[in-house]
Amino acid sequence: MLQQRSREMLAYTGVVCAALFWAGNAVVARGVIDTVPPMALSFWRWMVAFAIIVPFSLPYLKASLPVIRRHWRILLVLSFLSAGMFNTLQYLAAHTTTAVNITLVNSTMPIMIGIFAFLWLGERPGRRQVQGILIALAGILVVISRGSLEVLASIGFAAGDLLMVLAIACWGFYSVLLKRYGVPLHPVMLITVIIAMALPITFALYLFEMGLGYYFPFRAEVLPPVLYVGIFPALLSYLGWNYGVTVLGPSRAAIFIYLMPLFAAVLATVFLQERLHVYHAAGGLLILVGLYLATRAGPRAMAAESPAAGGSGSRD
Repeated sequence: MLQQRSREMLAYTGVVCAALFWAGNAVVARGVIDTVPPMALSFWRWMVAFAIIVPFSLPYLKASLPVIRRHWRILLVLSFLSAGMFNTLQYLAAHTTTAVNITLVNSTMPIMIGIFAFLWLGERPGRRQVQGILIALAGILVVISRGSLEVLASIGFAAGDLLMVLAIACWGFYSVLLKRYGVPLHPVMLITVIIAMALPITFALYLFEMGLGYYFPFRAEVLPPVLYVGIFPALLSYLGWNYGVTVLGPSRAAIFIYLMPLFAAVLATVFLQERLHVYHAAGGLLILVGLYLATRAGPRAMAAESPAAGGSGSRD
């Protein structure tokens, strides 16, 4: 029991850090939107991540090869949905819609993952979890609307919003398939394989972008943001998210996505000199209350979503 509780606390830490680093990803992407083309940012992000993680995965390579050969089809699908398309679509959407709309569409991710988890895993959210989701969603709307119904009513939708919907759908499929099939690979080896399989996809898109006349500026000032998105949102977020989904299940892990706008507001204040307002505090409080309610699952719900019910445990 104590070991299971420790695993759950580590899983919660992982998904919270994933939300924090993804929020930083949004801030960085917004900061380089006029400098680095979206496909270039996606490709070099994963090149940095791959170069860093390969040395750590080599000790697991020999033992992992039979598993990779046996599960290569689902690994290819996971790679395409996550490293291949999710972030690429997000970076592309940042050029065709507003940051407010990106945050708004992102806030639907827990709901979409919950629907997928119900359809394919049979996970049924409890009453307390539904209440927590609704309260956290209200907090998201407070932050997005800046506490004004007029601002919320004036939000329009652009073509890029469809890209964000596709990105969220890709991540929903990824999270549910990750739990459903539970590929028995060490976490470091799993993310290495995902990146390796996704690199040809992002490289092809990068070449297509260059063919349109958009080039990556190899200058010193673009190195820090590329290193950040390669290390934190790419590597550490994926490791934390994968472990969280395995231990908590996709529905419970997805609720922590609601922390992204709160983290983004704080990071924007620190790095972009944007100001915090009362509505940030009010929305943040609602989000935290919602998370508290949604994650206080009873013993039956926790047992139903534990790795023993079909996940890959600490192997993933």
